[in-house]
Amino acid sequence: MAAGWLRHLAGDAVEVRSAGSAPKDQINPVAVEAMREVGIDITGNVPHLLDTEDVRASDAVITMGCGDACPIFPGKRYEDWELTDPAGQSIEVVRQVRDEIRGRVEKLIGELQVS
Repeated sequence: MAAGWLRHLAGDAVEVRSAGSAPKDQINPVAVEAMREVGIDITGNVPHLLDTEDVRASDAVITMGCGDACPIFPGKRYEDWELTDPAGQSIEVVRQVRDEIRGRVEKLIGELQVS
């Protein structure tokens, strides 16, 4: 959902990479529905494993609870967003997570001075 929001809100001003430390084989269908409700299609995203090249090529790395599984490189901006895991949650909970992610993405865009 964060990648969907970032692409939607920042457009081509930011190159978005999305990966996980333990990705599932498909995107959470409830997350897909919650994002569809706000006009964002994330069905084209394919979960993949976070690797060192993803991190090395990034200026900012936003994690959501991957802990020691995430590669660390000096000089990178790191933030760990503590959020409710939407896996297995109701659409109501996933909507709350979606909206919280939007606020955090908007803040990040402002801090990165993306225009």
